[in-house]
Formats: sequence, C-alpha cells, structure tokens
Amino acid sequence: MSTWPLAQHDPTVGLPDTGPSERAPLVPVVPGADAVDPGPALPAVPRPRAGSGLSAEERARAGTDTTAVLPYAGSRASVRTRRLRAWMVTAPVDVAALLGPLLVTGDRYWRGTVFTAGLTVAIFAAGGLYRARRHMSILDELPSLCGRLLASAAIVAIIAAMRHGSVEYMTGFMRGVALSAGLVIVGRAVTRRAVLIARKRRWVEHNAIIIGSGPIAAELARLLRRYPQYGLRFAGCVDAEERHSPTSPPLIGTLDQLADRIRLVECDVLVVAEPDYPETGLMEMLARPEYASCDIWSVPRLWGSRSPGGLPDHIGAIPVVQIRHTSLSGLRWVVKRASDIVFCVVALVVLSPVLLLCALATWLEGGRGIFFRQERIGRYGKPFDVIKFRTMQPADEVESRTHWSIADDRRVGPVGRFMRRTSLDELPQLWNILRGDMTVVGPRPERPYFVEKFSAEHPDYAMRHRVPVGLTGLAQVSGLRGDTPISDRARFDNYYIENWTLWLDLKVLLRTVIEVFRGGGR
Repeated sequence: MSTWPLAQHDPTVGLPDTGPSERAPLVPVVPGADAVDPGPALPAVPRPRAGSGLSAEERARAGTDTTAVLPYAGSRASVRTRRLRAWMVTAPVDVAALLGPLLVTGDRYWRGTVFTAGLTVAIFAAGGLYRARRHMSILDELPSLCGRLLASAAIVAIIAAMRHGSVEYMTGFMRGVALSAGLVIVGRAVTRRAVLIARKRRWVEHNAIIIGSGPIAAELARLLRRYPQYGLRFAGCVDAEERHSPTSPPLIGTLDQLADRIRLVECDVLVVAEPDYPETGLMEMLARPEYASCDIWSVPRLWGSRSPGGLPDHIGAIPVVQIRHTSLSGLRWVVKRASDIVFCVVALVVLSPVLLLCALATWLEGGRGIFFRQERIGRYGKPFDVIKFRTMQPADEVESRTHWSIADDRRVGPVGRFMRRTSLDELPQLWNILRGDMTVVGPRPERPYFVEKFSAEHPDYAMRHRVPVGLTGLAQVSGLRGDTPISDRARFDNYYIENWTLWLDLKVLLRTVIEVFRGGGR
C-alpha cells in the first residue's frame, strides 16, 4: 500500500509561519466564489518547528524523515495553547460568578454562598457541562444549564430553610442565589463567544487525525479545513488500507503506524469515521496507554444513536460523540487522587487501633517480621513493593513469587486466616496509596510472574494496567477472588476503568465493607 507523501506538491513548503491568513491557498481562489469546495487535499505543510522533540530513532521507526514531512502544527499562539482544555476556561468563570454575590451581600451569607458554589460546580461536572464541545453555542447548553441551576438552588433552599427559620434571612440569601445563577449564564455566554473568536483566529486549535478513509472521513476533512470554529486542524487520515476511490482522501499512514503518526503530527484529537477495521479491534487498540493523551471522538454508525441525557454535538451537521477516556488522566485523575488522599488520612486515623491490634496479633502468632513486602506490577507495568500484614511463611523466595495462594493453605495460622477472611491483612496498603503506588479502588495488583503469564493467555489482561492498581476492586466485590477465571477478572477490571465515576468508587467501597463483615475474603 502506498501512503501519501506529506510534502508532495505543497505550495507552502518552506514558507515562514506567518499565520493562516498569509499562507498560499490549497486550491485556486475565484473572487466571489465562496462556495468553492477545497476538496480532499491535505493541509499546508511548512517546514517543522525547531524543537519538535523527535529523535532520529523515532524518525527511522516511523519510516520517514521528519525534517521534510512533519505537518504544519498550527500558529504560534495555538502551539502555546495546546494544553488548554474546556474546563480550564469555563470552571474558573463559573466559580467567580457563583461567588459574585459576596461582593453585594458581604460576609452574612458567605457559608451558604460557598456551599452553593461547590454544589453547583459538582452538578455541572456530573452533567457534562465542562466537557469539550466541537459546536459551541450557549443556546444549546441553556436548557441543561438552567435545569441544573434550578436543581442546585432547590437543594440549597431546603437546607437553608432547615437551618434558618427567618424569612428575612431566606429572602436575602435566595436573592444572592438568583444573582449568581444570572451571572453564570452571562459568564457562559461570554466564554463561549471568546472561545469561538479564538478558534476562528486559530489562537486555539488542536491537531486531529481522522481514522477512516471513506466518504464521511473525506467530508470531515473538508469541514475541518474550511471551518476553524470547531477548534481542530486536520492533520491527515489513517486506515487499515487505502481505499481506491476518487473521493477517498489520501492516507498519511495505516492504523499500525498510528502511534508514530500521533507523535509526528503532535496529535491531540482522534476522530473515528467508519474505518475499514473491525470495531472491537479498533477499541482494543485505542485503549492502549500510548493513546491516553488523545481525546477520541466518533461518528455514530447509527446517527440517531445518542444518549437521551447528553448534549448533542456535531461537525458541520455530521453528529459526533466523545468517547469516554479509557484511562484515568487529566481532571478525572486529579479528582480520584484527591479522594484517595482524603480517604487514606481519615482511614489511618480511624483504623489506627485496628492496625495496632493486627500488628500485635501477627507478632504473637509468627514472631518478628510483622509486615510482608512483595513486588507487584502497577500502572503502565511499573513494579513496586506492596505492603501487607504477614499471614503465612513461604518456603522460599521463588515460591513466594510464583506460588498461587489458595484457600485453606496449611501454612496459614488462625490469626492469619481470620485476617485474610476479613481482608485486614490489606490495611498496610494505605501507605502504598499515600505514596501514589496504588489507589483505593482499582484492579488488584499481581506479581510479575503472573502478569506475564496472564497477559500471554488473555489479551485483555494487560489493558487493566492503564490505571493504578487498587486496595479493592470491582472484580473482588463481585465474587472474583481466589480460584476464579482470570478472563472474568480482566473483564470486570476493564469495565471499571472505562466507566469510572466517583459514585462507582463509592459503590465498590460500600460493597467491600459488606464483604469484610460477611468474612468473604480468602
């Protein structure tokens, strides 16, 4: 298969980076002919910027020399704003608007105003109002925005009425709530307009690779080149193989080369548009860690298939939906890490007497060596030492690394058996969580020998290392402990990763507590 030489017949190669308005057009421009379709030609390809970060080894592995083919990475302003995300612009304005009434009411209602701000931001985040959008319009968001503002105001009003019986107090406080709601709507309108202006002037844009080469991919490529208000710069198409059709856009590589092409064009966004590749295989590929830094959008195969509760989005009337991140990163990881630290600090304080009793019982039964350290595999395959209370004594170090623990092992004493059944032996892993080796809820860590073995036998097993390993997990509270199928565990772990929410973490923790009191451990 032949792929498109990125610098072929490009009239702008070698031109200085002077912004989009000064570059030569890709097609002849006829005065007054605004409807001229630029066709499926590739974007302008000037010489690469200095410091693109690609080594000679990476260029050789990609099969091409980036000194001649690295696509145009955007204006100087867009290069500096690449790390900017939607919530970074909207969330601070929302918080300022929600706290705005303090300038009028003073400190009389400050507790209620701060609580209202926190609750409203949480409700907005749960409703997807901080997610990136391709088509931006305050009118699209207004129904969802007003509904969540009313819900937040109702909750705050009920709590305020229970705490303060004064009609005068309630009247003044609710005036402040109404003022903050109005400021939020105004702030949203201003930020949306500002983002649209920044996109149209190419101050903010992200390089996008389209996965697919059919008619929809060609139309998306045309739309992204013609309309910068979607915030994406078309960097090329990849597919399983080139489609031999006059309307098919040329490829910059195949799906096997996608990871290298992402580095070459400094891609931030992937758009899936009916590629010539099985959907299950494509999703398995996109779940790999090397694609975690990219936002993934998809054109639904059935265009009417969207979540009734979600806000519709589109690129030039072609519907698109954002695929949830398949790894915990960005704001989601910040939220999860913060909740882990709070949980560990509280747990260590509350459970300190239990930890002391477990340490004493372990010492009385087995003597010195209260803690047991063992190498396990964590996020992205990085090894670390997990800490547990010792419940048994392995015969030798080799057995410790390769022997599968089973129920009713004769080397486990009464104290160790009780601690295993109640999972109390896992409590020292709170220290692993504070260090950042683990998280509270996630796939359970395993030894290197078994990780290698299970990864070879079950292709989905290695995908569970997209996130940090956990003290407890969805698979464990679903009865998949001990001698249970590894494929079932991997399926539950990957489901947890791809559907993570704080509420899911809370559900797993509640079920873990139930399992502890039931004695459902090993």
